[in-house]
Amino acid sequence: MTSAGTPRSRKESFKAIVRVVSGNFLEMYDFMVYGYYAPAIARAYFPSHSAYASLLLTLLAFAAGFVMRPVGAIVLGAYIDHHGRRKGLILTLLLMAVGTLLVAAVPDYATIGVLAPLLVLAGRLLQGFSAGVELGGVSVYLSEIARPGQRGFYCSWQSASQQVAVVFAASIGLLLQYWMPPATIDRWGWRIPFLVGCLIVPFLFVIRRSLEETEEFLSRRRPSFGEIYRSMLAHGRIVLIGVALVMMTTVSFYLITAYTPTFGSEVLKLSTFDVFLVTLCVGVSNFIWLPIMGALSDRIGRRPLLLACTVLALLTAYPVLSWLVAEPGFGRLLAVELWLSFIYASYNGALVVTLTEIMPAQVRTTGFSLAYSLATTLGGSSLAISQWLIHTTGDKAAPGLWLSFAALCGLLATWLVFRDPRSRGMHRG
Repeated sequence: MTSAGTPRSRKESFKAIVRVVSGNFLEMYDFMVYGYYAPAIARAYFPSHSAYASLLLTLLAFAAGFVMRPVGAIVLGAYIDHHGRRKGLILTLLLMAVGTLLVAAVPDYATIGVLAPLLVLAGRLLQGFSAGVELGGVSVYLSEIARPGQRGFYCSWQSASQQVAVVFAASIGLLLQYWMPPATIDRWGWRIPFLVGCLIVPFLFVIRRSLEETEEFLSRRRPSFGEIYRSMLAHGRIVLIGVALVMMTTVSFYLITAYTPTFGSEVLKLSTFDVFLVTLCVGVSNFIWLPIMGALSDRIGRRPLLLACTVLALLTAYPVLSWLVAEPGFGRLLAVELWLSFIYASYNGALVVTLTEIMPAQVRTTGFSLAYSLATTLGGSSLAISQWLIHTTGDKAAPGLWLSFAALCGLLATWLVFRDPRSRGMHRG
């Protein structure tokens, strides 16, 4: 461990980043795989006379995991703020692993009946409970170990690790498309990515066990659970502003990653191989832009990026999707997704560090996690909301309206953050 007040070397910092984001990778990998194979999961666990109803039930089960996130944020967030970042992050990894195994191993509806969708739902709820604090715990850890003047760059690796999961999951999807006929994937092949997630859990657990506690946490008095919850009530306004800030990033992320395979194949009727290839490209694009924009926020401040990206999303989200659905094709889908990827990554590069900066230090993990989880409850429901909007309005570009609403929330929240005296400290570095 580095001595108090001594900055970590670049090598030590790199190792610490890899250790802390390892579990973050697993969390996002599991969420992506479920979103990618939603149609197959629908036929296995939620059979219905209506394909739309079957898929919607599957996406609602996906969304149910996000409903548990605020509960996990409150319970596990307080645990981390009291017991430490390291212990909490190991616990969340264990809970996520159990949820993943449950979803991977459940027999289908034809075998065990109604118990099948109930067990899948239970797995999703457990995953959501642990994920409720995973992002907050990782982001706070990164902000507290960051080298001077580089908090934005360090915090960007929380989201960048998610993009590795997106690319990895999409790559497995492409390989399955190459090796297996569609009928085989639909019957049982879709389980393979879930089992891969289970197999890498022991490796991730070994990595995360070697985490050191942050010096910033060790230097402070540990608040009791009662003090944490009273402080959260006292700072409720900051949490609500945080929710509005995060709406933009969660909606855009789930639309361009988890929803792309379903949107491309079920709505636009493009080939499954093409939509997985686009999703892989989106993950690579996000991974490149996130650290660049995180570092840029250290140089020019958080406010310019947050404002510019919300305005760009408001002006372009619906028009570019309308252009896409007018003449669907691989090239148009790739162009639209890469444009939305740039907006998402540029916004998120400033957003994550902003959220760590506006939360009071003694409840930083709980406050961050609660704000992020409440927003993700809506943002993570983007798959079901988008499918419902398209079905209700008959407009295949309707998800662009949902993204525009999220951008409006982000624009309003950015204005509130930078005019609120209690939210000062939004500086470079």
